[in-house]
Amino acid sequence: MAEKPARCLAVFGTGSDVGKSIATAALCRIFSDSGIAVAPYKAQNMSNNSCVTAEGGEIGRAQAVQAECARLEPSVHMNPLLLKPSGNGVSQVVLRGKAVGNAASADFRHFRARYFGETKASLDRLRAAYEMVVIEGAGSCAEVNLRGWDIANFRTALAGDAAVILVADIERGGVFAQVIGTLALLEEEERALVKGVIINRFRGDIALFEDGREFIEKKTGLPVLGVVPFDPALDIDAEDSLSLDASVAHRFRPVKNKINIVSVRLPHVSNFTDAAPLLRHPSVNLAWLHRPAPLDGVDLLILPGSKNVRADLRWLAESGWRDLILDYAKRGGRIVGICGGYQMLGMAVDDPHGVEEAPGSTPGLGLLDVRTVMAREKRLARVRAKWLATGSALAGYEIHMGVTELGKNLQPLIAIEGEGAAHPDGAASADRKIMGTYLHGLFDEPVFLDNFLKGFGKSADGGGEQPSAAVHKEMQYDRLAAHFSRHLNLNLLFDIAGFGGKERRND
Repeated sequence: MAEKPARCLAVFGTGSDVGKSIATAALCRIFSDSGIAVAPYKAQNMSNNSCVTAEGGEIGRAQAVQAECARLEPSVHMNPLLLKPSGNGVSQVVLRGKAVGNAASADFRHFRARYFGETKASLDRLRAAYEMVVIEGAGSCAEVNLRGWDIANFRTALAGDAAVILVADIERGGVFAQVIGTLALLEEEERALVKGVIINRFRGDIALFEDGREFIEKKTGLPVLGVVPFDPALDIDAEDSLSLDASVAHRFRPVKNKINIVSVRLPHVSNFTDAAPLLRHPSVNLAWLHRPAPLDGVDLLILPGSKNVRADLRWLAESGWRDLILDYAKRGGRIVGICGGYQMLGMAVDDPHGVEEAPGSTPGLGLLDVRTVMAREKRLARVRAKWLATGSALAGYEIHMGVTELGKNLQPLIAIEGEGAAHPDGAASADRKIMGTYLHGLFDEPVFLDNFLKGFGKSADGGGEQPSAAVHKEMQYDRLAAHFSRHLNLNLLFDIAGFGGKERRND
């Protein structure tokens, strides 16, 4: 327990997707490497890419990554308010890890009065337990039309007396206007908190930006703490689908002697990081597709998670995907559905309580004899499991509202293990070409993944020799910290954070 409230360092952005989450993660690992007890925090997040904490709550994926960078178990207090968009301007509201209802965009203006006390209490709790809290902001910190009810940026920074670092993305252009314009729109008390600037995602020769650095420093009176190059080799779980959209292909090009996999980029896709181990596997060629495209040469089709399964089922039909998928299955194609994707494979999805949208029922793809009913309570659990066909060990998490019942002739796919929590999960067709499961992280264990891929009759060498998802993450977190350390003025950063003189590294 800290003797006095932890110091706060806030990482705010000139806009959305400028690299706040990654910068926060890097700083958490850098400060942790220096022996500082540091924790991440984001008052309000909006993302369908989430994870389950040890206490059985749900938070944004980015805060889980940042916690792991700080060498901590993720906690609901690190992201006390999470909004999960389900379409038509409506989001599920998750407060301290538990779903408490839905809210329309127009309701967000009341969040300050309704939730700021709750989010601040979580920040105070972290400040009492750690030496330092790195606060990530949301979107642009200078949206003047939102200032009255924004609880994720300067209202939180002022409450925590935080030193603010402004992150700007040079890759999208207009970086000078980003920085200077943002500062010009701040109130005086907000502007006084800003202590430095980080220029992110630089490409090319950094020496060519030296005059740009000098211009920003002269114009703003703030130091540029670093110009951080874009590193395409970094493999860090993304916060939301903005990063996924950058990699979506218009068509699929099979690669000879590879296991060719397509995952459908659903409009309400969630937890798309389930596919990350497949992307890394040396035997796999994986593409995300949004527009329908021929599936010739595809060895496996993945239907990922969804925050609004019924809406995405309608989209599959309207876009032409449904006919493509059914034809692919008829020709003997293999399909794996994960969570919402599993529900889509069934006969129907019933939502009598209006959990995701207006009450009703939507026909499924009819490829598995299962039927799903949306329940009022969400299941949130980290689990260990066993692949029943081979006994292979699995680990992952469940995060779903639906309860799925199997038809008489179906057998479960997985056995979820654990005292008081053991239960069967998923289902497979008789020929095991159509499979569905609620287990997120299905492909995280390299031995299981290698064996699974060998079933396609193509080369799958090297998977078992790859590190597990957990080990791979740690390697990437160290790489991320080293990358930022090389390009930041750490002495000045630590001074701003209030830890001047603390031992640190520059790799």
